[in-house]
Order: sequence, then C-alpha cells, then structure tokens
Amino acid sequence: MFVLDEADELLSHGFKEQIYDVFTALPENVQVIVVSATMPCDLLEITAKFMNDPVKVLIKREERTLEGIRQFYLNVEREEWKLDTLYELFDTLTITQTIIFCNTCQKIDWLTEKLRARNSTVSALHLNMDAKQRNDAIKEFRMGSSRILVRTDMLGGDTDIPQVSLVINYDLPTNRESYIHRIGRSGAFGRKGVAINFITNDERQTLHHIEQYYNTQIEELPMDITDLI
Repeated sequence: MFVLDEADELLSHGFKEQIYDVFTALPENVQVIVVSATMPCDLLEITAKFMNDPVKVLIKREERTLEGIRQFYLNVEREEWKLDTLYELFDTLTITQTIIFCNTCQKIDWLTEKLRARNSTVSALHLNMDAKQRNDAIKEFRMGSSRILVRTDMLGGDTDIPQVSLVINYDLPTNRESYIHRIGRSGAFGRKGVAINFITNDERQTLHHIEQYYNTQIEELPMDITDLI
C-alpha cells in the first residue's frame, strides 16, 4: 500500500516531478490512497494517469471548514498595528499553545524576536532554516518548552499537536487553499479550536473571497473574548 498524504500541499511546493517518479517506481498491483484537503487540477491529472479506476470520496467545499473550529476576523486597519493587537490578545487570553502564521520568513524572524523580547517562549519554523533547526523547533513546541510557534505554510502534519487550541493568521494566506490547512492546526484530534484572522482595510476583499470559496461565514471577533478558548 502507498499513501500520499496532503497531496495538494506537496504539489503547491513544487514536488510534482518527484511524485511522478514515485508513482512510476511502484509495482502495478500496489494499492494507492491519495489524501488531500483540496483537489487542484494537477492532482486530478496524477490520479487519472497513475490510478486504475479509483474510488473517489469527496467532501463538498462548503462542508470542509472543519467542525469544532470557530473562525473570527479582527480588523486591525493597518499593518503596523498588528503587533500591538497581538500583544493585547495574549494579555487577555489564557492559552496553552498557539500557532501564528506569517507569509514570509523575514516577518517570522522579526515577530519571533519581538515576542521573545516580551519574555514569551517562542519557536520559529520556516523554509530558510536547515533540517536540524526545523526539527528542533518542532520538538520544542511538541515538548511544551515553547508556547508559541511562528511559522510559514510548510509541508506535512508536523504540528498537529493536541494542546493547540488557537491559530492566528497574522497574515492571510496568499492562496485560499492554504486557509483550510492553517485553521485545521487547531481543533486537531477532535478538540475544539479557534482561528483568528488579522486583516487590514485592504484585506477585507481577500477575506470575503475565502468566505465565498468555502461557503462559510467568518465572524468579527467579539469584544469579550475571555471565555473564547
């Protein structure tokens, strides 16, 4: 049996040729299972080329925003006001562990430094780090020696950790397919989770497109958030 998990994420990170190489090396009678949160054209092409009359189990797009995850947005109006807003959130909420998503490696390093300056225990995870640095960051977060993981979109289910109840999109994802992967980091293993999206005035339309794509409604974060998590 061969299982290709998070296939859409692999394709989005440029591993199409490697996936083809793996499939061509498999014996003809192997059972193949392809798991993916989204179904891009490249993935359909692969299943049509290498799978023999596959059984498809599909979930409607509007049913894909994971049950048990409450989604909110917080309009900070301007990019430079995000940091103070984040500080206020952490001062208000009691959180075991949190994952914060940013879109660039530079912003992750900057935000990690800012949070550590406030004596927060923080790990950083992005593609400019070597394998040992990434593994160490994941281990720190898994073991609980860091409470916050600041990261980019990366491959694999490396941070599906039961203690994570909050995901913060400091930046909205650059492609809407990544949104479901991000918020799915909270609410793993059947737990309740919360996703908070920071938006500026210029990002209102981007958030609206995400809502339309998943046929969901992302509510404004309420004023009283003490019992949110």
